[in-house]
Amino acid sequence: MRARSRLAVLLTVLAAFITGAAPAASARAEAEHTYRIPHTAVMDGARLHRTKVRLEHGDPRLQRAVEVLRGRADGWLGQGPWTVVDKPRPAPSGDLHDYLSQAPYWWPTKTPSPENPWGCPYVQRDGERNPEVDSGTDRQDVEKTFDSAYDLSLAWYYTGDARYAEKAGQVLRTWFLDPATRMNPNLNHAQFIPCKYDGRAIGIIDFSQSYTSVLDALALLESGAPGWTAKDRRGMAHWNTAFLDWLRNSDFGKQEAAATNNHGTFYDLLLAGLAYATGDRELARRTVLDARHKRIAPQIAADGSQPQELTRTRSWHYSTFTLVAHARLAAIGRNAGVNLWTYQGPERESLFKAVGYLLPAATGAAAWPHPELQFRRYAATDVVHAAADAGDRRAQRAVPSLEEPPGGDLWLLRPAAEQLDSIAG
Repeated sequence: MRARSRLAVLLTVLAAFITGAAPAASARAEAEHTYRIPHTAVMDGARLHRTKVRLEHGDPRLQRAVEVLRGRADGWLGQGPWTVVDKPRPAPSGDLHDYLSQAPYWWPTKTPSPENPWGCPYVQRDGERNPEVDSGTDRQDVEKTFDSAYDLSLAWYYTGDARYAEKAGQVLRTWFLDPATRMNPNLNHAQFIPCKYDGRAIGIIDFSQSYTSVLDALALLESGAPGWTAKDRRGMAHWNTAFLDWLRNSDFGKQEAAATNNHGTFYDLLLAGLAYATGDRELARRTVLDARHKRIAPQIAADGSQPQELTRTRSWHYSTFTLVAHARLAAIGRNAGVNLWTYQGPERESLFKAVGYLLPAATGAAAWPHPELQFRRYAATDVVHAAADAGDRRAQRAVPSLEEPPGGDLWLLRPAAEQLDSIAG
């Protein structure tokens, strides 16, 4: 909507207020839609609002990006919704409403038989994904749920096309709210290993990045999306509160909180995101503050490398992946009044240094000198964007040389780091 038409809407509402008449519903809705800033947890809601205004004034770069976003959203309109109860067999609890995923790097050692249907025992092959984890569990469906809700909510926010909001609402209600299809708010059976573990604490990472995107999608819908009702808002608030309680107080949550590698960082990301979204801003702030000495200093070396990730067979993937968690946690910190980017550890360890360590490979200036089964340069694109936005000059200079990820670079529309390469290959 152009500035003149926005002014006309506001004048209509103001005139109705002065005369005591009720403004037309369309005028009220349009005014609210135009000016309500989303209370996002990771993304900067005020920045999104400014971007929307620039788009309405015809910014050509943003218009091109929105067309890419529309393409993604259009692709979701004919898919789903998905549900946790569609898997062929329930989680070990026996409840189809419990989320179930399988450990990706564990493989059977024997041919399945009637006596040994899983082919047990299973052994670990780091970085090599067992294709059976994508069948028979909820992993692929939850990823589609999260990705579609995010794309559709963003598309509605920037275009005002009600189809996108209505589809996002259907997807979210089906997975989280409808009694017949809802997921129970726990991850008791995430990343189970057949014949070995019914679930593992490290399975929390299944939700750690992507669910914080859902929190932002909810905030976008709550800024005035058609079809997203007060009942929906209450239902998701209750689900998120119960999930946060499970995350903080379950044995799995406590184990993951104590992890010293990327799992601990991703746990903090999910904890801080849920805390911020449910109104516990002090818990969110404290979690980000504690990450300085609990996550950054121990995980990042003085030269910016991440030693624990460099030992992996997918060292590039995990170096960028872990920085996604740090960058998103820093974004929540920004919303909570904490600047995580400026922190330096005892040996001057910092997020800026960690991103700087990636820049030669990220820009194509040098080869990545560590083991990597499938190097994808664009995996670092978002974390470099995040560092550049936070004021790092080396990252700012590197931005023009970054590789565009498949499907286009949408940083201008959703400035929050994402895992751009799939570990599934």
